[in-house]
Amino acid sequence: MPKNPAASVIPARTASPRLLWLLGPALVAGVAYLDPGNVASNMTAGAQYGYLLVWVVVAGNVMAWLIQYLSAKLGVVTGQSLPEVLGQRLRHPWARRAYWLQAELVAMATDLAEVIGGAVALNLLFGVPLLWGGLITGAVSMVLLAVQNRRGARPFEFVIIGLMFVITIGFMAGLFLAPPDPGGVVSGLMPRFEDTGSVLLAASILGATIMPHAIYAHSSLARDRFGATSAETTEEAARIETSRIRRLLTATRWDVTIAMVIAGSVNLGILLLAAANLAGVAGTDSLEGAHAALAAGLGPVVATFFAVGLLASGLASTSVGAYAGAEIMHGLLHVRIPLLARRLVTLIPALVILGIGVDPTLALVLSQVVLSFGIPFALIPLVALTAQRRTLGAWVNRVWTTVAGVAASVLLIALNGALLWLVLTGA
Repeated sequence: MPKNPAASVIPARTASPRLLWLLGPALVAGVAYLDPGNVASNMTAGAQYGYLLVWVVVAGNVMAWLIQYLSAKLGVVTGQSLPEVLGQRLRHPWARRAYWLQAELVAMATDLAEVIGGAVALNLLFGVPLLWGGLITGAVSMVLLAVQNRRGARPFEFVIIGLMFVITIGFMAGLFLAPPDPGGVVSGLMPRFEDTGSVLLAASILGATIMPHAIYAHSSLARDRFGATSAETTEEAARIETSRIRRLLTATRWDVTIAMVIAGSVNLGILLLAAANLAGVAGTDSLEGAHAALAAGLGPVVATFFAVGLLASGLASTSVGAYAGAEIMHGLLHVRIPLLARRLVTLIPALVILGIGVDPTLALVLSQVVLSFGIPFALIPLVALTAQRRTLGAWVNRVWTTVAGVAASVLLIALNGALLWLVLTGA
């Protein structure tokens, strides 16, 4: 298995660290589930359809647990990221380039949502013009990425996890002052749609919940922390390596569970906050309108918490998104370009949209729809690779795990197909 000498790893022959110290990669990847695109999609869904799409958030989070665990398992066992494995399996150069192109477009759609969200938050908090807010968000993401490059995986995780707690407090504070209707929440667990708009938002929520770049990033984060292995081939070394991987996978299940509980609770909380307090209120189909409605209905403190959460969301998620984009390019094209140059290129679409005055919330929601169409290209290879014994050896998926992964893939592809048909036919 390939080694990553720069990675912060657990040496095979040292005593096993405590489980708590092994947590972190999933929490970093989980920030992708709390990006401004999630906020826009869930806020819009709650404001326009009340509790109707609660089931989408719950179902998306359940599927996300399985998907993120499989991604991390691939990185732990093989010592490679998903893009690296695909870069080896896709032998034809044009196949690799075509796959990279769609993955890169998805990563840029992700960056679009995150930079715009950070810009909107800076505008709400400090009156910073949107274009300058986008530049500031991009610049701060560079600082956070420098932490990862120079200090390693663990300090980067601490910074991102800290921002995750700020996000959680910012978006959940309003629920304590204005809790949702329990009956409405229960009714929202029944799977159903109302019209084309509800299908569009469902796809947007899933695109924001099960994000392709989070699948790519999680395998990379797990590789950076745990992927290096001993080169020894003795029986004793094999026994130690087996024990190491078993412990890491146990820690990974806990890591993913904690991350998904946090992310799922926050996403659901955003939708419920909007359903309970913004339904039918004019102008709440935008982040700025939602902020104003929260200030009018629940007070300026709650609105400020919301804006702070949005800012932390944009800063943290754009850093993880840039990390994922760099890994996608390296794994598939075997090319690394200076991080600053890459960051500037991926900032361009967001800055153009901010500069020409496109509605930020609409851009956020549509970016999540783009992400939902990128899901199958990440998810299907992930499920296929982790079901192959030649890839994972003794750690290959159990039958029920593969069945669940296939079912999730079919469901997501079917929803995207229905969305496309409804939009094109105007049904």
